[in-house]
Amino acid sequence: MELSIRNDLKNVVGDRLPLVALESTVIATGLPAPYNLQAAWQCEEVIKSQAAEPATVAIIDGVAKIGCSQEEIVALASRDDVIKTNLSNLGAVVARKQWGATTVSTTMHIASRAGIEVFSTGGIGGVHRGAEQSFDLSSDLMALARYPMVVVSAGAKSILDLPKTVELLETLGVPVIGYCTDQFPAFHSRSSGIGLDLVSESANEIAAIATTHWLAGFSTAILVVAAVPQEYEIAAEEIEQMYRKAEIEAKEQGITGKKVTPYLLSKLETFSSSRTVLTNVELLKNNARVAAEIAVELAKRKR
Repeated sequence: MELSIRNDLKNVVGDRLPLVALESTVIATGLPAPYNLQAAWQCEEVIKSQAAEPATVAIIDGVAKIGCSQEEIVALASRDDVIKTNLSNLGAVVARKQWGATTVSTTMHIASRAGIEVFSTGGIGGVHRGAEQSFDLSSDLMALARYPMVVVSAGAKSILDLPKTVELLETLGVPVIGYCTDQFPAFHSRSSGIGLDLVSESANEIAAIATTHWLAGFSTAILVVAAVPQEYEIAAEEIEQMYRKAEIEAKEQGITGKKVTPYLLSKLETFSSSRTVLTNVELLKNNARVAAEIAVELAKRKR
């Protein structure tokens, strides 16, 4: 697979300067217009404001691009032939020279090949509800167990089985560190009610933990979870009520398989009068800030 690093980022990558990878699925399918482009620009600006460089990852005409241009980001948001690209179809998208929006797992795969150690996203995928029958587990979990990166997220969406998600992360040996929180966040909500053993209030300490973890011979990611700013939080009870209502409607309409999650998320947007979308944008920005701070501290250690 061909990797293409934007020209102005080549020295940043080569000299191991502060760099934060960003996914592109949130631009192509994760957020409706105009919020998708607003989030893309704002996350990049937040990272730059912390003295780090952003690098949005995507597949452009079959080439894995690290650091999409503004024109490419606009195209990702507007084209109707952009394929949601995960680890199982990455090879096909590249071979067919298509455009692909990278998920968490695919972004990690591409960014790690370029030596990028920090990645900011919204929320990770996890164990789906009813997974004991469906075996529906996100490939994000396997990527976190495989690629040595610091991944910053707002936990995972509450439509997932969060207790099983946290348990599986522990089984896979992925350290989960709460950034200024001792609770695993539930994306739109600041807490899922699941306590965390590892808590840090310092980007410098997280960089130290990550460095020590990898020097000890481990190759898993470090998952840093940051709660959405309080003023943008939607209460967990409110989200759960909306989820239950959406779940009933999905069953009534016979929606199954891969169509379930997008349907549920679209219904949450409708039921909340787009509050879930606004919360999503704000947590993306907050995660980008935290990731940039950690990238700066990691770069100091490399130098």
